[in-house]
Amino acid sequence: MTYEEIVRAVREIFLPHDVSQMKDHLAIQVNIVGEGEGAFYIELKDGELHIEPYEYYDRDLILSATAENFLKICNGTLDAILAYTTGKLKIEGDLQKALRLQDIIKSVKKENKAQKKKTK
Repeated sequence: MTYEEIVRAVREIFLPHDVSQMKDHLAIQVNIVGEGEGAFYIELKDGELHIEPYEYYDRDLILSATAENFLKICNGTLDAILAYTTGKLKIEGDLQKALRLQDIIKSVKKENKAQKKKTK
């Protein structure tokens, strides 16, 4: 998987979902290691989510993982806390802010389940 494909996949997971109720600010730099190596950022600001293929210097934290593990975390098949405790995810910075990303992932997962029920 290339760097561009990874950023596109993360956008496809998060951007269609409503985060308008999340008014706090969260700025995360994601460092992908191994295949598709590169850095991008995820920013939640004023109820809007931005995912851009750039480093983010005014960040709350840095997450580092392989593309495979990060995408599993994003789509909810790998718990972020478990990934952190087993060394599959490294976190530098504010751990409370990292838990906010977990909240966004749970919200996306919940919304996906609701969408699936509607289409059945």
